[in-house]
Amino acid sequence: MDAYCDLEVDVNGEEVLMVDKKVLSSYSGSIRKMFSTLKGGKRNMKVIYHDFPGGAENFELITRFCYKNGKIDINPFNITDLNCAAYFLEMNKCVSGSQNLLEQTAKSLEDIRYWTWSELIVALKRCQDFLAVASSSGILEKCLDSIVGRVASSCETSPSPSVSSPDSYKFRASCDTRSSESLKSSFLRVTWWFEDLVQLDIRLIEMLVKSMVSRNLSHRIISKFLFHYQKSRLASAFLDEKSRMVETVVEMLFSLDLSSVSYKSLFGMLRFSLQGNISKCSRNKLESMIGSHLDQATFDDFLVPSPIRARHLYDVNLVLRLVKSFLAKGVWCLPLSRLKKVVSLVDAYIAEVAPDPHLKPSKFLALIRALPDSARDSFDGIYQSVDLYLEVHSGLSEEEKTRVCCGLAYEKLSPGALSHLAQNNKFPSKSALEALNFQQCRLKNLLQPTNQPNNFTNSPIFRETERTEKKDKTHEQILLYAGNLDFSIENESTGAHLQGMQWRVLELEEICRKMQIQMTKMMKSRLSNHSNAKSVPRLCS
Repeated sequence: MDAYCDLEVDVNGEEVLMVDKKVLSSYSGSIRKMFSTLKGGKRNMKVIYHDFPGGAENFELITRFCYKNGKIDINPFNITDLNCAAYFLEMNKCVSGSQNLLEQTAKSLEDIRYWTWSELIVALKRCQDFLAVASSSGILEKCLDSIVGRVASSCETSPSPSVSSPDSYKFRASCDTRSSESLKSSFLRVTWWFEDLVQLDIRLIEMLVKSMVSRNLSHRIISKFLFHYQKSRLASAFLDEKSRMVETVVEMLFSLDLSSVSYKSLFGMLRFSLQGNISKCSRNKLESMIGSHLDQATFDDFLVPSPIRARHLYDVNLVLRLVKSFLAKGVWCLPLSRLKKVVSLVDAYIAEVAPDPHLKPSKFLALIRALPDSARDSFDGIYQSVDLYLEVHSGLSEEEKTRVCCGLAYEKLSPGALSHLAQNNKFPSKSALEALNFQQCRLKNLLQPTNQPNNFTNSPIFRETERTEKKDKTHEQILLYAGNLDFSIENESTGAHLQGMQWRVLELEEICRKMQIQMTKMMKSRLSNHSNAKSVPRLCS
C-alpha cells in the first residue's frame, strides 16, 4: 500500500479507492471535520459513502481535482455531478482559502445560457439522480429556469431558436402559407420539447410545470404536455408508479384553467383511475374536472362498466357524482344550451339502465332526481323509462313502485302520457290517481276565462274554426281515455274516488263542448253584423 494513501474510501459499494487523507482534507470540509477530532499516530482509516453524487467515477474526478491543485476540466456533461459532489463534500472557499470546486462550478453555470438544448437535458437528467443535493446546491434551479425560459420563448416566437431546440428539431414552417403543412409546423413549433422532457422523473416534471405556470405559459400547452407525459410513461411503468404518476398529473391539471384542459383526455385518465389504485382525493379532483365539462361528453362516455363486485351493469354512482359536479355552482349559473345537453345525455342513460334487473330502485330514482325538474321541458321520456323499469322489476312492492314514481313531474307529462299512465296497471294506484288529478286540473284551466280581449275583426274566421276543431279533438281524446279507463284497484275507497273523478271529467267535458258551440255561434253572428268583438273566454290554450 502506498505510504501516502492512508484513507480507504468505499463509494456506494461500486469501488474502493485509496487516497491521501491530507490532500483531500485540504479541499473538503466534511473530510477535514471527520478526522479533526482523532488523536494518535498515523494509521489507515476507512470511509463508506452510500449515496455519493455521481458514484465512483465522479469521486475519481474529485480526487484528481485535489491532486492537481484545484484544476479540472468542467463542462456541461460533468458539471452537475461535480457541483453536487462539491456541495456534498463542502468543497468551498472557506476550506481551501482560494477558489474551490464549488465556486468553479458556480462560475461555469453563469454560461448556462450558451449551452445547447441537449446539454441542458443531460444536466437536468443528472440532477434527478440526486435531487436533494442538486436542489440545495442551486444547480437544479438554474437548469429548470433555463429550460422553461427556452420553452416559453419558443412558444411565444415563431422560428425554431438555434440554442433553444435540439439539433434533431429543425422547423421551417412558412409564415405566409395557411396550408395544413403550415398548421402542422405551427403545432410542432410549440410541442417540440415534449419528447425530451418525457424522460424526466415525475418530481422534476412537477417543478417544471410550477415554473411554467409562474411564467404564464399557455395552460393549453402545459395540459397537452402532461397528457403526453402520462401516456408515454404509463406504458413502461409499474402499477404503483402508474398510480403515483396519475395522482401527480391530476394535481397539476387541477391547478390549471379547466377550460384549457381536454375533456376527452380527462375521461381517458378516469377510466385508468377506476382500474388502478389512486387516492380518493385525486379521484375526486379528476371527477370534479370532468363534471365541470360534462356537456362535452358523449353517450358512450357514460357507459362505464360497474366495479367488479357490483351486480348492476353500469357504474351509476359515477354518473351521479359527475352530474353533481356539473351542477356544483347551481343550475342558474349554467347556460341553457349546456344544461339541455346534459339533460339529454342523462335521460338517454336512464333509458339505457332501466332494463337492468340488478339496478336498485333507490339508484334508479337518484338518476331521475340528479337533475332538477326545472331542467326538463317534458317528462314523457322519463315516464317511458319508468314504465320499462317497472316492467322489468315486476316483483317490486307497491311501496317501492310508489317511491320510484315520485321521480315523475306529472305537471310536465303530456295529456297522452297522463292518460296512458292512468290506465297502466304496472304503476301503483296512487300514481294513477295523481295522473287523473292533473287531468282534472288541466280541464278546469281550460274552462277559466281570460281577461284579455280578442279582436275578432283582425282574425279571420277560418283560424277560429281551426282552433275549435282542435279543441274538439282534444276533448274527444280526453273523453275516450276516460271512457276506456279500467279500474283494477283493490282498495274500494280509492276505486270509488277514481270513479267519481272519471264522471266529473265527463261532466266538465260536456260543459266545455256546449260552451264551445255557443262561442262559435256568437262569433259568426257578430262577425256577420260587422260589430266589434268583446271579450270571450279562452277555453283552450
